[in-house]
Amino acid sequence: MADLKQKTSAELQKHKGTYAVAFKDLSTGEELLINGYDSFHAASTMKTPVMIEVFKQAAQGKFSLTDSVTIKNEFRSIVDGSAFMLDSIQDSDHELYRQLGHKRAIRDLVYEMIIVSSNFATNLIIDLVDAKKVTQTMRDIGAKDIQVLRGVEDTKAFQKNLNNTVTAYDLKIIFEGIANGKIVDQKSCDAMIKILLDQKFNDVIPEKLPKEVRVAHKTGSISKVQHDSGIVFLPDGRKYILVFLSKDWEDEKSNKKMLAGISEMIYLNLK
Repeated sequence: MADLKQKTSAELQKHKGTYAVAFKDLSTGEELLINGYDSFHAASTMKTPVMIEVFKQAAQGKFSLTDSVTIKNEFRSIVDGSAFMLDSIQDSDHELYRQLGHKRAIRDLVYEMIIVSSNFATNLIIDLVDAKKVTQTMRDIGAKDIQVLRGVEDTKAFQKNLNNTVTAYDLKIIFEGIANGKIVDQKSCDAMIKILLDQKFNDVIPEKLPKEVRVAHKTGSISKVQHDSGIVFLPDGRKYILVFLSKDWEDEKSNKKMLAGISEMIYLNLK
């Protein structure tokens, strides 16, 4: 691990930007942390905690995942309760905007929230489960610094720096819990992994890994912010957690290529 940490740090230092890395081999328990407790704007990585809260509340009987939610494009700012709408142009999912007034199953909204990072689906789900409860659940499972304050595109909150935040260490904690079947229950963890495996944005952690290696992960990106976080499943049954957080880099394409290269280096180190 010391050698791997040195190589990873050396690669990161070649590039302008601020980075955090968390790795844990679930077979040996060996860990690697670089700036693991530094706080970053969460971007869409906060959608994994939101998914966890959905499965928790479903297990508590508050609703069924097959229950439906009415699609409406009106949300409330956490600053003053004023209404705001989402713009489909700013979203990675456009289909949901064509379904206003219709109903969609909760499980379908969670799926779109994760695999294509639908902001619209995210806000609908956060309205259902409550951001405060998401954060409290994170505390309960040992993620002490993740903050889920709100949904997406709450401009008034953004202007007041009321943003969702994560650390690499906390994301490692929650993915480790999912990988080990320790969050909610085994059935819920299996279902969450199945969703995460269908991730459509695969140009960081999985990019340079062999096709037989499966990655259950959630990305996140906004201007000058690029994250990826998840569970890597090796063909021999071993698995590990890998988290990359990055901000203030110069070029998005180069940043992704560099992080994908570190992901490959870690994989090769375990072969």
